[in-house]
Amino acid sequence: MTPLVTAAVLLAAVTHASWNAIAHKITDKLAGFALISGGGVVIGLALAPFVAFPAARAWPYLLGSAVIHIAYYALLMKSFRLGDFGQAYPIARGTAPLVVTVLAAVFAHEVPDGWAAAGVALSCAGLTGVAVWGLRGRRPDWAAIGAALATGLTIAAYTVVDGLGVRASGSSLGYIAWLMAVQGVVIPAYAVSRWRRETVAVLRPFAGIGLIGAALSVAAYALVLWAQTKAELAPIAALRESSIIVGAAIGAVFFKERFGTPRIVAAGLLVVGIGLMLHTG
Repeated sequence: MTPLVTAAVLLAAVTHASWNAIAHKITDKLAGFALISGGGVVIGLALAPFVAFPAARAWPYLLGSAVIHIAYYALLMKSFRLGDFGQAYPIARGTAPLVVTVLAAVFAHEVPDGWAAAGVALSCAGLTGVAVWGLRGRRPDWAAIGAALATGLTIAAYTVVDGLGVRASGSSLGYIAWLMAVQGVVIPAYAVSRWRRETVAVLRPFAGIGLIGAALSVAAYALVLWAQTKAELAPIAALRESSIIVGAAIGAVFFKERFGTPRIVAAGLLVVGIGLMLHTG
């Protein structure tokens, strides 16, 4: 993985944690995700005329990813309703890298070498530490944990599907534009059918911050898709999940959730894991 690809994925991690924090902050979760998804549709359609149309062989992946993303958004909304941001976000994101490693080996024939495998494993240990620290002194909320784990499985699934799709598309920008345009329609359509004449009134209080979240969401995933055309899927997935540390910090600063020494140690493990994944010798 080159320094440019590494920088792109780390920037994606920051923007991804930021839009997830915005989604968590909006009290009406359906309104938040309707704005973020709908904003993604607008951005995708605005970008589409200026980028290459994805190749025909990429469309099965793109449409499959759109379905998986809809399940992802639904599960993520449920996770945020049931659990703290600083716990739900790490569990959801932290389950993905190991699953991506397995799926990438099976479907993309990308078997990590010893350094990369050790880095992914160590990073996952750090991510697990971030999540487990959120349970200290409390009885586990198994419904919240289950929703977050299911979210993580959808993340792993769309990561691999999109990795294969963007490579087949011939244009990472074309792929992200049409992916946003296709996948983003369902949640706003559902919201409108539910609220009907009250839609504008429900969305208005959150419109500004929701559209900022949409822009961050598109930017985050566009960076990841581009990186997936330049490097293997598993290290990118694990590196992207450094967003968990950013998310835990956001949870501590803005939502008054605990961070603590164990999370600092977990962050250190993640940094070491990233170093191992980037080892070239």
